[in-house]
Amino acid sequence: MANQINWQQIVPKRLTFPAHGMNVVTCLLLSRKRIISASDDHSIQMHSSETGELIQSSLGHEGGVWALAICSRRCTNSSDAPQRFHHDMLVSGSTDRTVRVWNLQTGQNTHVFAGHTSTVRCIALARPVWIDVEDTTSGVNRKEKWPKHTMIISGSRDETLRVWRLPAPGESEYRWQKGEEQLTDEEMKENPYHLMVLKGHKGPIRAVAVHGRTIVSGSYDTTVRVWDLITGDVKFILTGHQQKVYSVVIDSPRQQICSASMDGTVRIWSLQDGSTKHTLSGHCSLVGLLSISSSTLVSASADALLMIWDLKEGVLLHRLEGHKGAITCVQHDDEKVISGSDGTLAMWNTKDGSRARILLKAVTGVWQVTFDRRFLVAAINQQNKTFVEVWDFTELTAVAEGEPPGKDDTSDNEDGVESDDEINI
Repeated sequence: MANQINWQQIVPKRLTFPAHGMNVVTCLLLSRKRIISASDDHSIQMHSSETGELIQSSLGHEGGVWALAICSRRCTNSSDAPQRFHHDMLVSGSTDRTVRVWNLQTGQNTHVFAGHTSTVRCIALARPVWIDVEDTTSGVNRKEKWPKHTMIISGSRDETLRVWRLPAPGESEYRWQKGEEQLTDEEMKENPYHLMVLKGHKGPIRAVAVHGRTIVSGSYDTTVRVWDLITGDVKFILTGHQQKVYSVVIDSPRQQICSASMDGTVRIWSLQDGSTKHTLSGHCSLVGLLSISSSTLVSASADALLMIWDLKEGVLLHRLEGHKGAITCVQHDDEKVISGSDGTLAMWNTKDGSRARILLKAVTGVWQVTFDRRFLVAAINQQNKTFVEVWDFTELTAVAEGEPPGKDDTSDNEDGVESDDEINI
C-alpha cells in the first residue's frame, strides 16, 4: 500500500534529456538502469536512467525502427572459478524489412535477418516457460518447458510471421547481404537462425504476442490467429472483429486472449477452443492499445477514454475520463495506470479509477511511456524537439520494501525480460 500511495502522491526526482533530434520515438524500453529508445530516424539509443548520459547510439537499420524486444540471459563462464553474469541482447524490426540482433554490452549489430518483403511492424520473444502438456496416451497433464530456447517472432506488413532462433552468446555472426531483395524458401534455408514462416493472414500484421508454444497475431484482415510455435500450425482463426485488429495480449493464467480493434471493441477469447468469452463495448472509436496486469486489462482509444476491465468476468470496472485527445501510450499494473495524450501524461489509480496526478502538461505530444519498480520514463515532443522525461522513485521503493533509503533495490530481473535460458560459455 505504501508503494501505491507514494507513487501517486510524493514528488520523485526528475530528469530530462534530449534524444533523437526532432524525430518520433517509436519504441521505449527499460532494462537495468538503461533506457532504450528507437526512432523513425533509423537509430536505437541507450541512455542511463540515473544520469541521462548517452551510453551508445546504434546505427545499422536503413529505415525507421518500429519494433524492439530485449532478452537478458544468465550465463556462466567455464573458467576454474566460474562466474555468473548476464548477456543482454536486443532485437529490432524496421521499415528496411530486416530483423536485427544487437549485443547491448557493446552496441554491436551481430545478426541481420532478411526474408520479410515489407516493414517489420512487431516483434515478440518466446522465452522458455513451464506449461501444462497433455499426455496423449494417459490423458494426464505434465509440466514441460516450451520453447526449449528463446525464439524471435516477427510480424510484417507483408502478411506473414517469421520464427527465428535467438543466437546464443558468442555464436557466429550472420548478416544478410544486400541485393537479395526477395529470398526464396530455398535461400531462407541457408540462414541457420530461420525456423519457419507462418502464412495465412490476408492483411498486414499489426500485433503479436507469445507465451510458451502459443503465438497470437492480430491483423488488418480483422482476424486474430492462434499458432503452434513448434509445428507452425494454425490452431484457431478468431473472427468477430469488424475492422482492423491493432493489439493482442495473452492472459495465460486464465487461458485467454484479448484483442482490440478499429471497430471500437475489445474481445476476450478462449485459448482452449477459440470461442468468444466476452465482447467489451463502450469505446466509440479505434481501440489501439491494450495493457494487461495480473487481474485487469486497460484499453486505450482514439476517443480519449481509458477503460479498466476485470479479466476474469469481462466487466467494466472503471472509465477513465480527462484526456481531450486520442490516447497515444499506456502502461499499467495493479496499482497505477500511466497514460499519454493531447500533450499530457497522467497517472490514475487502478483500484478506484481516480486520476491521481498530472505528470506532464502543455507539451506538444507524448509518444511512449514505460515504467519499472523504480523509474517512470516518457518520450515526448516539445517545440519540435524530442526529449526523454524520467521520474526516479528510488527512496520510495526502498522504504516500501523496508530497506534503508538510498540502497540500490534494482534486481537483475527488474524489467521482466529475464530469459530462462541457462548458458555455459
